[in-house]
Amino acid sequence: MDETAQLRAGTHMNILTSEWLKIRSVRSTYLILALSLSTVLLGLAIAAMAAGTYDAAPPEQQSRARIAHLEEALVIVPQLCMGILGVLIMTSEYVTGLIRTSLTIVPRRWPVLAAKSAIVGMLGLIVGALAVFGTYFAARSALGDRFSGAYSTAFGDRLPLLLTHSLTVAIFALLGLGLGALLRSTAGATAIIAGLVYVVPIIIGNIPEPWNERLGSLMIGALPRQITGDLITTSVYGSLLPPAAAAAVMIAYAAVPLLAAIWLVRRRDA
Repeated sequence: MDETAQLRAGTHMNILTSEWLKIRSVRSTYLILALSLSTVLLGLAIAAMAAGTYDAAPPEQQSRARIAHLEEALVIVPQLCMGILGVLIMTSEYVTGLIRTSLTIVPRRWPVLAAKSAIVGMLGLIVGALAVFGTYFAARSALGDRFSGAYSTAFGDRLPLLLTHSLTVAIFALLGLGLGALLRSTAGATAIIAGLVYVVPIIIGNIPEPWNERLGSLMIGALPRQITGDLITTSVYGSLLPPAAAAAVMIAYAAVPLLAAIWLVRRRDA
């Protein structure tokens, strides 16, 4: 490695270290991470209550009782939290004016956003795995073989879907970062994140056929089961995409706003 390449690598490492220090020095980061991981306790509480209700029910009701997989239903909590964290990491610098200092020190600009993306993406991967797998094991321990063995499936068979759901948390974190860089507005970017989690699926679900399923297949919530091929007929989303196309759509949710933000941040004033 020549001297120029070494200097460039050292500069990039310094930028990454600087961005990590910024993120972990803000108290809101720890609050959002704690809220994300509280999904495990919420899942355990719901599972324990469901187990108690099941045990108190007569046998004929037990035979008909069903429960959703809680790690899939509750993943929207870390998705929303990490999406908001991604937004705040970007927009807080515009609010405080710190972005001007960052971009002055790094004239090429794009490495700043790349460093933020690396850190936010890694946090999303870690939090997503802890939240999804933690909720799964908590629910499995509380429910046992109740509800017609909803949690009796071998862990290895569930692993691909659990991993894919974990990945969606990182996707939301990167999506929030990209939207924050594009809009420079905490309220606007947060509204889009919340809309993708809560509002848009409801709207699409009420669109006449076949467009409800066509558009529903593109929603983030629909992608994990399409990627793994583990489809269910009762999903509120669509299921029209093959695994490769579903994976491409999931990547696009993070990549498109980030690439647009990198292009824009190099062309407009801070």
